[in-house]
Amino acid sequence: MAKGGKSKTGRVLIRLISTADTGFFFVSTKNPRNSPQKLELVKFDPRAGKRVPFREATINKPKSNKK
Repeated sequence: MAKGGKSKTGRVLIRLISTADTGFFFVSTKNPRNSPQKLELVKFDPRAGKRVPFREATINKPKSNKK
């Protein structure tokens, strides 16, 4: 299965944004059927130089111009 294509798994892309307000983020996937609540993980922020909570935000995909 190719990455980036339509998959049948139901997983969605999410962005984990640092709460240290550095602008640093990770991109990950999650299955909303198994974990419907927002994720919050403690990860290392290299700009802050320490471990901080990262909160989930959605990734806004550009709309296709198919006609």
